[in-house]
Amino acid sequence: MSEVVVALDGGVLTVTMARPDKKNAITNAMYGAMADALERAEGDSAIRAVLLQGDGDSFTAGNDLADFAAVSRGVQGERHVTRFLAALAKATRPLIAAVQGNAVGIGTTMLLHCDLVYLAPTARLITPFVNLALVPEAASTYLLPQRIGYARAYAMFALGETGRGGDGGLDRPRQRGCAARGAARQGPCGGGRAGEAAVRLASAHQGADARPRQDQRANGARG
Repeated sequence: MSEVVVALDGGVLTVTMARPDKKNAITNAMYGAMADALERAEGDSAIRAVLLQGDGDSFTAGNDLADFAAVSRGVQGERHVTRFLAALAKATRPLIAAVQGNAVGIGTTMLLHCDLVYLAPTARLITPFVNLALVPEAASTYLLPQRIGYARAYAMFALGETGRGGDGGLDRPRQRGCAARGAARQGPCGGGRAGEAAVRLASAHQGADARPRQDQRANGARG
């Protein structure tokens, strides 16, 4: 079974990290598959929204460290994480995320590039960069303060504090419209509030140009 399941239904491209036995830890191949999906969305007018989600009880445990080390040693060739992050940053289709359980490292920072983030009450946003002596990726030190305020963002990055679903974090309506709780996935397009929002966006923007949404992201980031 593929560790990234991609399905198109009703204009919504659902991208599911499907490695629940490893808490959806992301491998290089999974980054490649997710980058392919986002690039596909940009070139297919039938895709009007993209829903990102994880299978099982976690959104993602972040990078698969053994796989990441193998890629760094040149064992596996191209590093697809850079393609994935570039595709997120350049996306013109609305991006929706349904988050339950742990969202570790890039599992949190990727959410900053989504237009709507739905956090289940179980969601835990974990940024362990300081403990690992790593620099946060995906422009997150710039974007997170705009979403939750400087002090809380600083505590997450500098102290490694955990953000939680329902505590007024990324799912609080701010800037680019992050919405409140309810990430349960069932039925077409993921189900739950995230899936419903994806379907509504796909329906509302049928035949519309996606470019203004990219402009809105840029304006939100600046403002």
